[in-house]
Amino acid sequence: MPSTSLRILIADTQHFHRMRIERLFNQLGYFRVAPVQGVEELLSLMEYSTEPFDLVVVNGALANGRLNLFDFFVDNPQARHAFIFDGRQAQLPPIAASVRHNVKVSHAALPDLASIAQLMAKVDPRRPFVGTVISVR
Repeated sequence: MPSTSLRILIADTQHFHRMRIERLFNQLGYFRVAPVQGVEELLSLMEYSTEPFDLVVVNGALANGRLNLFDFFVDNPQARHAFIFDGRQAQLPPIAASVRHNVKVSHAALPDLASIAQLMAKVDPRRPFVGTVISVR
């Protein structure tokens, strides 16, 4: 059973991408999702939030070279976990999350349901990842 109190932030310039990713979280039972479209909104929410986000999902191209997203999220107390997708655009190597760093970088253009489910198994220990996720439309 997913934890309904987890706070998730999605940052992408494309409205369609934000909505698609949000629906993937909704399919898994997560509904406390805040979508933002720009790096300024992302930084404002991260800075002024009274409690940290459990997960930040961000398009690697969002910062457009103005901010190193990986360095920004490593040890950032306002983000417990971060998932940077389309990391090739930001010229980031694919990096699996480690014990020291709760940042994962993927070169996939968009996360799919299986990658979100696998990620949430780490972020939400109440929801273990089991086998293959099948999307029903």
